[in-house]
Amino acid sequence: MRTLGRVLAVLVAVEHIGIMILEMFFWDHPVGRQVFSMTPEISAASATLAANQGLYNGFLAAGIFWGVGSDRRDVLVFFLSCVVAAGLFGGATAKTSIIFTQAMPALAALFVVLVGSGRRAN
Repeated sequence: MRTLGRVLAVLVAVEHIGIMILEMFFWDHPVGRQVFSMTPEISAASATLAANQGLYNGFLAAGIFWGVGSDRRDVLVFFLSCVVAAGLFGGATAKTSIIFTQAMPALAALFVVLVGSGRRAN
């Protein structure tokens, strides 16, 4: 179970690296416009905000990688919880599908990390 939790956490981190790349570098590009269903006008007007948003996704991924790489359960739980919270907020305020694409995978990873690590302090 411990290995499964780490694998799921890495998958969540990789997803957030992908989101970071899309938001920071491809937002105002045909690929980004297609992925996020935007017009060129909307993507151009919101590109700076999207780049900022992408940077935060990168920080979430970095934190998850830190938790996995350092074998720190507390760090992993914190950053996976942040992804769950961000995914629920995004789902409630921006697009419902964010709950399923971001919050649920992070919640599954968080559950497995908590169950798989037992009573270990870190």
